[in-house]
Amino acid sequence: MIAVVGGVYHERCITPDWHQLYGSGGRAAAALSGFTQVKLHSYLGGVDLRSLRALAAATGFEFATTEIPETVGFLYFHPLSVPFISPTTIRSGPDLAVEAETVLRFGMLEGDAVVRGSRVVYDPQSANAPKSFRANGSTADSLAIVLNRRELELLVGDPNPETAAAALLIAERADTVVVKSGSRGALVVQADGLITQVPAYQTDFVFSIGSGDIFAAAFAAYWGLDGLSATVAADLSSRVVARYCESRSAAIPSAEEAKAWPIAPATFRTGRVYLAGPFFSMGERWLVEEARAALLGFGLEVFSPLHDVGTGPAEDVAPKDLAGLDLCDRMLALADGADTGTIFEIGYARAKGIPVIVFATTLSTEALKMIAGSDCVIVDDFCTAIYRTGWLA
Repeated sequence: MIAVVGGVYHERCITPDWHQLYGSGGRAAAALSGFTQVKLHSYLGGVDLRSLRALAAATGFEFATTEIPETVGFLYFHPLSVPFISPTTIRSGPDLAVEAETVLRFGMLEGDAVVRGSRVVYDPQSANAPKSFRANGSTADSLAIVLNRRELELLVGDPNPETAAAALLIAERADTVVVKSGSRGALVVQADGLITQVPAYQTDFVFSIGSGDIFAAAFAAYWGLDGLSATVAADLSSRVVARYCESRSAAIPSAEEAKAWPIAPATFRTGRVYLAGPFFSMGERWLVEEARAALLGFGLEVFSPLHDVGTGPAEDVAPKDLAGLDLCDRMLALADGADTGTIFEIGYARAKGIPVIVFATTLSTEALKMIAGSDCVIVDDFCTAIYRTGWLA
């Protein structure tokens, strides 16, 4: 039995199309319900009670909700975009009080939870103001904190994940800190001094909304319930996340089943990306900006003709663009529209032996024939294109 404490939120994504009532708490409860008995503790707008009841009935978890005026919603343009959150002013509900043998606690926008448990997994779930686990009186005999690198730096004030995690272990009297790094996998830092890096696992498609929720839920299953070591639990959780990102299936399997999946570790490669694509309309410019921001967010260097060269006559721009391309170790090409400059840059890169990931959603098979035939990786999903560029596989 596990108590899950976390938000239930509306999630909407424009591309790919996604509209579900999940949130960190709802997703984790649904994912864990096939693994063990689950009771979800959350806040909810009254009009959404029927939808939550249907989700609970379909997946098999119990729930207890505290009513708030309106369920919080997240709207994404794509899975890597910064979401718009509604309502813009969120009224806090009363603190939740939860006590159980095993607890998975998420940070929430609409309130806080004081939890007490023997084995507790805590994910602060805040991009701007993550909270300490013990600050509100929460207690745990054994505590694992699962968070991303930004949350860790905000909590500790140290950009180095290893030293920051070590400091957080002491401050929170935790057994383990797991630092999620997206496409790079996760760092596991334990109170006994053991530090381990576990990989991300590669997939052909990446849907990242909710992937952090799934990681925390899987870790709670394998470390909190099965009693596996933090390193083994984190590696299994990374495998489960890969399966979720590819299929959007949230169910958490047994450890034995997850170990048996034929899935390969992803190898993230740092380097410089040439970002090819037209930027002559507002839509084209927006896509270049989104891609550049996402690549930089992954820790990659980016050479963008728009940002690093700009516009001008052909005799000035072309040599500078190609000189920049010569210094890059891969290309991400935004190929929709079949812009002649972008097509030329793809051909130039392949002639130089530079790997090319092509993001294309509107071009026909015929239009992509030469590109496909020159061993470019063609992807029709934006989030996947960014991950594949980082993995360079």
